[in-house]
Amino acid sequence: MKKFELSGKSYKANLHCHTTVSDGHYSPEEVKEYYKAHGYSVIAFTDHEILLDHSDLCDEDFIALNGYELSVNAPGPDDRSKALTAHICFVAKKQDNLRQICTSERDIWGNARGFIPQADIVQPDYRREYSHDGVSSLMKAGRDNGFFVTYNHPTWSLESYPEYSGYDGMHAMEIYNTGCAMDGYDEYNCHCYEDLLRQGKKIFCIAADDNHTWGEGDRGKPGCDCCGGWVSIFAERLEYNAITKALEEGRFYCSTGPEIKSFRVEDGFVYITTSPAHRISLITGRRRTEKVNAEYGHGATEAKFRIDPNDIYFRIDVIDDHGNHANTNAIFIEDIF
Repeated sequence: MKKFELSGKSYKANLHCHTTVSDGHYSPEEVKEYYKAHGYSVIAFTDHEILLDHSDLCDEDFIALNGYELSVNAPGPDDRSKALTAHICFVAKKQDNLRQICTSERDIWGNARGFIPQADIVQPDYRREYSHDGVSSLMKAGRDNGFFVTYNHPTWSLESYPEYSGYDGMHAMEIYNTGCAMDGYDEYNCHCYEDLLRQGKKIFCIAADDNHTWGEGDRGKPGCDCCGGWVSIFAERLEYNAITKALEEGRFYCSTGPEIKSFRVEDGFVYITTSPAHRISLITGRRRTEKVNAEYGHGATEAKFRIDPNDIYFRIDVIDDHGNHANTNAIFIEDIF
């Protein structure tokens, strides 16, 4: 059986972020300052429809990942609030990858239009198509061109199983999106993640802010869309390529509150230690679970679970007393036995 372990130094990251480059209310420099002050070491700057070089923001304590978010909209009513849409983030795995793909100048809107001359648009006449094949082709193009690809906020997008079940090529999906949750949507999407895993899709799950820092959600105030969902990345060092390598290998967990201090798969068992939790659960690809509950007012902080070769896949869900979750990525049985 192959061993898998998350332990040692980890780096707190937000993989979905908007600034004044598109429709956010704070500049990239202000976003960096705010997140560093709240314990973050990594931000993926994913402004709408524009890929820029943010390497000037990197220092010995902070890595700015270059990326952008694109959308593909279903044809439909004039009222766009009723139309389905798919949003995808591309995060460059190499710092010097600034070749923007799958877009055209017609797709770029708002503040991002002021940056068009800086973008190396590889396919200037690319036309997006809202369909299973159309969205999957975007995801595949992202992978093929050196990007870490995430599928974002399906609830806000009005997408359900008939839509997202046909998407192939993502590295990860957003199991939680802070900005949408602060707007009032139920954007804890564990059921979507399970739907995709049960199809045999070996993908990761992330929690991200999708922060715009607007409206009542001013920084640090109730309703703020910053610092609500994150990933903790276990990388060899705080360096661009080391961070993206750890992402591609799934060496991270995501959280809206609880901390996973260590996670180890070895000799047919899962071992995990956490911050005090209401419950630590093993979820599998069949109708079998295991759990450790808090007892006598003391939070559960560790668990040992048996792995059954018939489980198809397994993952860990940690829930604290406030209903916040931490999730490991799913591990498929065939990949470790």
